Amino acid sequence: MKQGLFITFEGADGTGKTTQIAKVASWLREQGYEVVCTREPGGTKAAERIRELVLDAELAISHKTETLLYLAARADHITQLIRPALQAGKIVLCDRFSDSTFVYQGSGRGVELQTLKMLDDFATSSLHPDLTILLDGEPEELAIRRNARGVVDRFELEGLAFQKKIREAFLALAASEPTRIHVIDALQSEENILDEILTDLQRLLAK
Repeated sequence: MKQGLFITFEGADGTGKTTQIAKVASWLREQGYEVVCTREPGGTKAAERIRELVLDAELAISHKTETLLYLAARADHITQLIRPALQAGKIVLCDRFSDSTFVYQGSGRGVELQTLKMLDDFATSSLHPDLTILLDGEPEELAIRRNARGVVDRFELEGLAFQKKIREAFLALAASEPTRIHVIDALQSEENILDEILTDLQRLLAK
């Protein structure tokens, strides 16, 4: 593989993105591929520091500040980790990417979408995923999962109505880009979810 593949995983917290990324990475390595697993915000030392800021539920920051911090983290992430890995022919699996910005800061926070896309294009240098897996589930069910794990961050505190808005925005985005974004029911068994992801992945690898 001369040029690597960039695969992102999207969806609300509690959909099992982290679990599935680990399973997919294991399968790919068994097939002989070099794999890099990362996340947003994060993935580099600078981006992880920014992550601490934007997810701190006790820190009062404006929506504009929040958005710019996410994009700053992404710019560093791409420059320092993602693009070098892709140029080396590796497969990059990323927990969240630009779609989360469009959904959370756009639909969720009300930041103008055209502005977001322009800023994101600058931050990413026009890098787009080859495949996006959207793990989808009823917000009420996902809230039960998160509560069981004790997950509390800035977005969790927004409440169920906010989570429903986020879900609708993700599904609308998927409907607008059906070739890239594949929606998978996150409330089925982990084995069934993995089977669906691997079907998509094998199709991509065969191209």
